[in-house]
Amino acid sequence: MIRSAVLDEMSPRDLYDVLALRVAVFVVEQECAYAELDGRDVEPGAVHWWSRDDDGALTGYLRVLVEPGVGHRVGRVVTPPAARGTGAGATLMRAALATLPGPVVLGAQVRVRGFYERLGFAVSGPVYDEDGIPHVPMLRGSTGAVQEQGGSSTMC
Repeated sequence: MIRSAVLDEMSPRDLYDVLALRVAVFVVEQECAYAELDGRDVEPGAVHWWSRDDDGALTGYLRVLVEPGVGHRVGRVVTPPAARGTGAGATLMRAALATLPGPVVLGAQVRVRGFYERLGFAVSGPVYDEDGIPHVPMLRGSTGAVQEQGGSSTMC
């Protein structure tokens, strides 16, 4: 089941599970100490997307932010280890992207760049370091078609 809401409309359980997943993957698994609670979750226009399996386990999360001068920014895309390779991340991304007229930008970890390329994103700049992890800026235009070219990523 896929759901979306602004922060104030999320249940305490959904919010707790989302924050626990983000910390478990980004801070603990990837050993990246950074400001997980960056203030952007509460911005006007911020929409949180998450999915759960039939047993209620969280299978993915992402947030969509308004990006002034661009359109929207997708970020904090994450799936728990048990859901990786199942298509849960791609399904969640497609659901969120279907609501966005574009353009949409994101900063992809270099190792999962192909995941975003299969969803119609293209590299839009040079590799940069974010909190010790190589990232690349990516853009999906307003007419970016979702491409399904196979493969899977370890994170989404």
